[in-house]
Amino acid sequence: MIEAHATARYVRTSAQKAGLVLALIRGKDVNRALATLKFTRKGVAEDVAKVLRSAVANAQQKDGFSGDVDRLFVSACYANQGPSQKRVRPAPMGRAFRVLKRTAHLTVRVAERAEKVGPVGTGVGTEAPKRRRAGAKKQTPAAKRATKKAKE
Repeated sequence: MIEAHATARYVRTSAQKAGLVLALIRGKDVNRALATLKFTRKGVAEDVAKVLRSAVANAQQKDGFSGDVDRLFVSACYANQGPSQKRVRPAPMGRAFRVLKRTAHLTVRVAERAEKVGPVGTGVGTEAPKRRRAGAKKQTPAAKRATKKAKE
């Protein structure tokens, strides 16, 4: 299983704001994550998409990569706080307000999904599991026999 990551450092946003966008793509496959980022109305979404594309490119360069980008998914993504730039804003009567311009380090980690391997001819993964109706109760063996006799 191939795993790769990419990091963008000193991105001009707070780690908290970037974390909101990163939470949208965590666990999704790469194509779906890029589509989500494209339509996300946050400024940091472009930076996250750029880091995600870089992580995919890093995975393609690794030895043992299958070559199928569709099998890649976002295994982890997080934003750490970077250094804050301190600035001064003039205030009334000769005073000054402090302004913190925050930065963040964005990290996106992608991994390759493992193929489901099953015995040949058994049809593992080909049929959907049977579901019971909502609220349906499991029949007891005695009730099954009574139903069977009633049908005969």
